[in-house]
Amino acid sequence: MKRVLLACLLITGIALAADERRSGLEFTSPATQAMQRDDAQNPAMLWVSSGEAQWNTIAGGSGKSCASCHGDSSSMRGVAARFPAFHADSGKVVNLGQRINICRERKQQATPWKLESEELLGMEAYVAMQSRGMPVNPPQDSGTQAAAARGKQFYFQRIGQLNLSCAQCHDQQWGKRLASSTIPQAHADAYPIYRLEWQAMGSLQRRLRNCMSGVRAEIPQFGAKELVDLEAWLAVRDNGMKLESPGVRP
Repeated sequence: MKRVLLACLLITGIALAADERRSGLEFTSPATQAMQRDDAQNPAMLWVSSGEAQWNTIAGGSGKSCASCHGDSSSMRGVAARFPAFHADSGKVVNLGQRINICRERKQQATPWKLESEELLGMEAYVAMQSRGMPVNPPQDSGTQAAAARGKQFYFQRIGQLNLSCAQCHDQQWGKRLASSTIPQAHADAYPIYRLEWQAMGSLQRRLRNCMSGVRAEIPQFGAKELVDLEAWLAVRDNGMKLESPGVRP
């Protein structure tokens, strides 16, 4: 039954057929593709290395590191593929970065990292990399699916002074040019990513906020419910696609 519900969301909400979906990497230059595929060239690996160091560093009043509870990083294989997800103790759907902060605060008794901080992006990249090559696998519980349904509604809603929806660009105009860039299909399977434009790592929420700014819409704060809901819907759109994190984009 849960699989049927997820399939219904896919059928009724995605304009792209499963065999028509294309990774955002395919819309980049050969040089950018090579940069992502070679860890020795991928600048995001600097953040991954930082995350690895943090994984083994004792923090907070508990006197524990991430490794104290989880062991080596292999324990994280498949974890990033299942976010956003409903967190029962908090009573809400959270993305990977928020879940890391929950663990940091409650298990390590340490101060949560600021959203979009270098520390949190490094840990997100390190955890996400452990699932590289695995299929996106959004949770099928009612809480997460409710968030995805709200995100779906937002995805198709016209917003901003330009009165555009996410779907109008990324489902209907993908492959076409917008200024000097090719419009991708808006798949989120490579986040957090290193953007050459930013010269830095950034979360999916940073990219979503950039898009909202581009259509001159009101921009939610990092961690806002509507952004997490939209992330949950994008995970449904990406269901079965392989994780690429940490990605590189123009």
